[in-house]
Amino acid sequence: MSPFHQWLSIAVFMIAAMALAWHWQRRHANAGIVDVVWALGMGGSALLVAATGQGAWVPRACLAVMAGVWSLRLASHLWRRVRQAEDGRYRALRERWHGHQGKFFGLFMFQAGLVMLFSLPFLAVGASPAQGLPVALGLAVWLAALTGEVVADRQLDRFRDNPAHHGQTCRDGLWRYSRHPNYFFEWCHWFGYVALAWGSPLAWLSWLGPVLMYVFLRWISGIPFTEQQALRTRGDDYREYQRRTSAFFPWFPKS
Repeated sequence: MSPFHQWLSIAVFMIAAMALAWHWQRRHANAGIVDVVWALGMGGSALLVAATGQGAWVPRACLAVMAGVWSLRLASHLWRRVRQAEDGRYRALRERWHGHQGKFFGLFMFQAGLVMLFSLPFLAVGASPAQGLPVALGLAVWLAALTGEVVADRQLDRFRDNPAHHGQTCRDGLWRYSRHPNYFFEWCHWFGYVALAWGSPLAWLSWLGPVLMYVFLRWISGIPFTEQQALRTRGDDYREYQRRTSAFFPWFPKS
């Protein structure tokens, strides 16, 4: 299957999946499902490209494993949160939009578009002839990034599960050095696909992963929304955390 037809198939699949997710959200008043479906959509897109790509089988197999494991871990982590209550970011949108379902449908379709956008690096890997060192480097980057993301998520969950920490900001472990270490390692993992795309005629598409993910996490949908919610719920404690701790790249806290 050509890269264009792969991408078109991803588009059709994601529009249908997000429409179903929007319907679920409408019934349960919980828009957090959009993040779960986004994560699963990314994994499904990678599996489709890996199965139908025209490149060497080694990078395609690595793509299936890397994106598949990352996707399932992220989706299961997000689903545990969705089952508890609607994320504060979406509750704020629900209040601001007065529950307008047309706007929520637009949000879900926007997320379908993001899957199409972030699946472009997978197309580069699907056409890649990479062997040996580039593949080993890609796997090493992916494993290190996934490990960091898992550790960050578990440290935050452990902190939140303690009722004594209600209204406080997590400064444990990796969260002492970055306000968003989970986002940082999420960004790092995209460099693994850059390595896998070595020698691909579409290699330039692989760089869209880390570049676009940094832009979205840093300025659009990641840090801005998360920190707005943190300031609403934790106030001065979070402002002090902002003053002392790096927003994204891990670094020693200010005195």
